[in-house]
Amino acid sequence: MKEKASPAQTPAAAAAPAAQAVPAAQTAAASAPTAPVQAAQAASSPAAGAPVSTAAAPPDGARGRLLIRCRGIVRTFGLGTDHELEVLHGIDLDIYEGEFVAIVGASGSGKSTLMNIIGALDKPTAGSCVLDGVDVAKAGRDQLSDLRNRTIGFVFQSYNLIQRTTALENVEVPLMYAHLPPDKRRQRAREMLTMVGMAERMGHLPSEMSGGQQQRVAIARAMANDPAIILADEPTGALDSQTGHMVMDLFHELHDKHGKTILFITHSPGLAEECGRVVTIKDGRITGDRKGEGRGARQY
Repeated sequence: MKEKASPAQTPAAAAAPAAQAVPAAQTAAASAPTAPVQAAQAASSPAAGAPVSTAAAPPDGARGRLLIRCRGIVRTFGLGTDHELEVLHGIDLDIYEGEFVAIVGASGSGKSTLMNIIGALDKPTAGSCVLDGVDVAKAGRDQLSDLRNRTIGFVFQSYNLIQRTTALENVEVPLMYAHLPPDKRRQRAREMLTMVGMAERMGHLPSEMSGGQQQRVAIARAMANDPAIILADEPTGALDSQTGHMVMDLFHELHDKHGKTILFITHSPGLAEECGRVVTIKDGRITGDRKGEGRGARQY
């Protein structure tokens, strides 16, 4: 990825509560769905490349409440300096429970920057991002940490596994932050590794696994605490196409069988098309929002 990365996207962060969803009870206090934005009501369609508001009624595939509500998100780096750079230019986006949403765009389009804000790893310079009822821009550090712990599972392109610990121990890390007793922690980690097809590799170090195997361990770790949302930033970007399809199948399973809400960041139009909804971002603006073709769109 060539986008400006949040400092939270490091292997250490992946092992910390900030990068793991720690379980628990889902809060009932989510933001109530808002009425559709009154933009784009003209008879003609928007000009190509024009910003698109995706604040609307629940789309097909949504199963429940509004989980993510972004309004007017602006993110500027180097604010007030000679190197000031505005990366996001007023993003509106709603994500509902049960959706499988792809955010697709070229490197440098702002998609990872947006994910960092949605995932409470960063704050917007202007605008609001309400995640499970909490405004990320207004929340304090402890509140954001708690929000990440109970709501989100992160999967990154670089896996972010702890190199000196086994697959089983890597999956146990978020469970430690959840203060789960050792026996229950070990049992849950085994269940998650079995779910992603890594039962035979539990005692192996990351250096003893292929890229696809490491990513499956990372997915097991993200699922360890049963988060409401999975945020995946280019999870197949470092994999060959065949292995990438295997990893993509895991995300389909998490969505279809386990009912997870998934936000899938990718530069690949083909992978994006497999999702239930495709949001296109270009130069820091959302330029498209449509229904995806789903799993049947895959081209081998």
